[in-house]
Amino acid sequence: MTVQNASLLLKNARLVTGAATCQAGWIRLERGMITEVGDGKPPEDMERAVETVDVDGEWVVPGFIDLHVHGADGAEVMDGTPAALRRIGRFHARHGTTGWLPTTLTAPVASILQSLQAARRVQQSPSPDDGARILGVHLEGPFISPRKVGAQNPAHVLAPSVEVMRAFEHVSPGLVKKVTLAPEQPGALALVHWLRERGIIPSIGHTEGTFAEIVRAMEAGATQATHLFNAMTGLHHREGGAAGACLLADDVTCELIADTLHVHPDVMRLVVRVKGPDRIALITDAIAATGRPDGRYRLGELEIVVTEGKSLLKDGHTLAGSTLTMDAAVRNMVSRVGVSLEDAVIMASTTPARELGLGDRKGAIAVGYDADLVVLDENLTVARTFVQGREVYCRR
Repeated sequence: MTVQNASLLLKNARLVTGAATCQAGWIRLERGMITEVGDGKPPEDMERAVETVDVDGEWVVPGFIDLHVHGADGAEVMDGTPAALRRIGRFHARHGTTGWLPTTLTAPVASILQSLQAARRVQQSPSPDDGARILGVHLEGPFISPRKVGAQNPAHVLAPSVEVMRAFEHVSPGLVKKVTLAPEQPGALALVHWLRERGIIPSIGHTEGTFAEIVRAMEAGATQATHLFNAMTGLHHREGGAAGACLLADDVTCELIADTLHVHPDVMRLVVRVKGPDRIALITDAIAATGRPDGRYRLGELEIVVTEGKSLLKDGHTLAGSTLTMDAAVRNMVSRVGVSLEDAVIMASTTPARELGLGDRKGAIAVGYDADLVVLDENLTVARTFVQGREVYCRR
């Protein structure tokens, strides 16, 4: 399918419309939107009038939305070019991602500005072969703890600064949707207030904050946690830490890297039990090595080594992003954590859409929603991906 505005009918589908499932249904797409959804067989006159795709009983689910992506297929967001961003978007679309937030690293301000400008150019001038659409940008730093940098360069860490954020906003008004910061750093709470006033998500991450410091950030307006448990103070029986505060907060949504390496499946099961799918957003934290063979790569300015898909800094023990894809995250949640496909889809699609303020357009299969859809086979592997009604991937 190459024409976005063409009418298209998907039939003989098992639909996961959100929290509900229809074992046999159909969807009509037109002008990039979902215009009709039905049970059973579609009307015969409709089939005759539009192009029809028989998905042969496979699953059709809302497109996945990834709030945390650094790269894929040899390209990285910090390359700072539209070509790199389009390469990343095409790769992740093959794995069911229909919308994403290019995610920067802690780097010189000039490099971050260059990446923002590239994302703005791609977002404003979409190409038919972009794959997943850019929904905004996630700044993972530079306002993090120098002692919880993870796989980022501590030389470029900055204290939380409204002035620096104004510079980012000046070159890309409205583009930044999420900022990861360490709430215990001087100036952090003022920045949290500033972000909330502008509709930007302040996310708790790369922090050595105590339980009390994290709670104060939540009271100031922080509403997300960046890759829960990773690069933050953990849950301890004498100090709840950042992880404990985020788990207990009913209105805080937690990113979860569901590769079973960053967080053990048993702990992910605990997170689901405590938070529920409505407060978990599956992410990949994918890097340029995603989709590439094992070997040596770079994450920003740092050298990393990928062995059997596991990405580490040269020190051999610090995880450096992941090589995860969203379809694999969904499969892991179903097969390793034991959640239903419906709940996994909520975490991969519905929750992130709501968090971005797009819950009335994306993250569900319903009339009036964007025609962002993924067809999954019995093994939950991607067979087709549609972005705004355009087929951007089809497994041959």
